[in-house]
Amino acid sequence: MKNIKITKNPFLLFLPFLILYLVLILIFAINETHHDDQSRYITYAQNLINGFYSPPFPDIDLGNGPGYPLILVPFVALNLPLICIQLLNALFYYLSIVILFKALQQIVSFRFTIILSLFWACYYTFYEQMTFALPEVFASSLIPLLIFNILKVFKQDNPKNTKKYIFFSGCTFGYLALTKPIFGYVLIFMLVGMGFLLIANRKTINYKKSIAIILIALVTTAPYLFYTYNLTGKILYWSSFGGNNLYWMSTPYKDEYGSWHPYTINPNKKESVPGSENLIKLRHQKDFDEISKYKGEEQDGALKKIAIRNIKSHPIKFLQNCFSNAGRMLFNFPSSFETQKPSTLLRLPVNGIMLVLIAFCLIPTLINWRKILFSIRFMLFIAFLYFCGSLLGSAESRMFVMIVPILLIWIAFVIPKSIKINLKDWKD
Repeated sequence: MKNIKITKNPFLLFLPFLILYLVLILIFAINETHHDDQSRYITYAQNLINGFYSPPFPDIDLGNGPGYPLILVPFVALNLPLICIQLLNALFYYLSIVILFKALQQIVSFRFTIILSLFWACYYTFYEQMTFALPEVFASSLIPLLIFNILKVFKQDNPKNTKKYIFFSGCTFGYLALTKPIFGYVLIFMLVGMGFLLIANRKTINYKKSIAIILIALVTTAPYLFYTYNLTGKILYWSSFGGNNLYWMSTPYKDEYGSWHPYTINPNKKESVPGSENLIKLRHQKDFDEISKYKGEEQDGALKKIAIRNIKSHPIKFLQNCFSNAGRMLFNFPSSFETQKPSTLLRLPVNGIMLVLIAFCLIPTLINWRKILFSIRFMLFIAFLYFCGSLLGSAESRMFVMIVPILLIWIAFVIPKSIKINLKDWKD
């Protein structure tokens, strides 16, 4: 029997992290279905079991795509406790490390592959997400899978294998859009952009492969989009939460920074600044009264109208809120109506390192853009569109974490070609 070297087998190499994640979830998981957004995804799963996804008009509820609720269906159907769903996050995160390792092996040395895989495994700001039944951890396992397949697509010489990886890439990309609707908008922009590039460079096979991936992704999402069209009458309708997020991002008040809040704030919430409930009512109750006339998709449209009105009236404040949104994605700061928390400082080291690496890699990338692997350029477009789109709607730090694997692949490619580190042979 052939010996298996642990250092060459990522499933064994990163097994201690799976155990660590399971322990963290068992200790810190909050076993309350009404906590945060957990109940919504469980409700969606129950709806799927009952043969529908959203209630009919006027109570349309399409806040999130069916990607994650489909994963929850067996757990909800068997009436398993919430902790079983939360423990599944440990497996998703563990698999994301293994797949990222296999992706990195395709472009960098084994030593650099280990370092960056361990960085992702130890990305502790994401650990808190594992304790909730939310889609971010699952989506973060789809991203490395997408990276792995895309690297194969633009590397394979065998046409049969290339077609296989194009199919896998498209299905993964599509399911990612069903899990996090913002990637649906990324798909549309990617299709338009790649279409223009293909027209300008008709002989470039890479653009044809790119469009094939995007078209397969759209076909994967077609049943859901057909369903939303039947409910709303709108084409390419991904989510009914866009208006809510955009509304809070358009807030014109000086001491509000675009962070999301429910229409009624809990005055007993520890993180809330005393008096926040009264201040929100004073500033926003008129808008709340206006949108209360509507439900579901119509309420989403009403919120968007108010938001657009605010943006037109206060464009500079909207840009300031977008800048604050970038701060929340990276460091969970600043947030409206919330007290400062020492835990925010814990995000500085790991995301500070990421920010420095990103800044370092930008100039070499721009100078040598055509020398960057097409697969990496393709993924950078995904990350760029996702990040810019996230800036326009109220976002949190968990939104940034999902594109960290893409950034690590980019960093892994650029740094070895841009800098040489010598720790041993110093010369006087």
